[in-house]
Amino acid sequence: MGKEYIGEFEELVLLLIVMLKDDAYGLAIRKALKTQANRTVTIGAVHGTVNRLESKGFIRSSLGGATELRGGRRKRLFTITAAGKRALQKSRDVKVNLWNQIPELAINKL
Repeated sequence: MGKEYIGEFEELVLLLIVMLKDDAYGLAIRKALKTQANRTVTIGAVHGTVNRLESKGFIRSSLGGATELRGGRRKRLFTITAAGKRALQKSRDVKVNLWNQIPELAINKL
């Protein structure tokens, strides 16, 4: 598997980071996984995945401001990079191509 390969869970996390925009941090991603994909995961699974995506160059992180609500802790916010967008597009294109090669399951026939 090359550096550009993303797994299904990584793809979900990347999509949610794009969707959440300026509110893409660990707990928000975890909550969105539950509401958007009906996936219940630990915060550790989210952190492991964002760390892996960042090491692949698909996302970057920055620290938000500290808040009293969080006991003075800062949120680690995530944004997608150009390489991350390309990885998502490639993943989508591969899947659409495969789906379209199965006539009874072609996307336009579902």
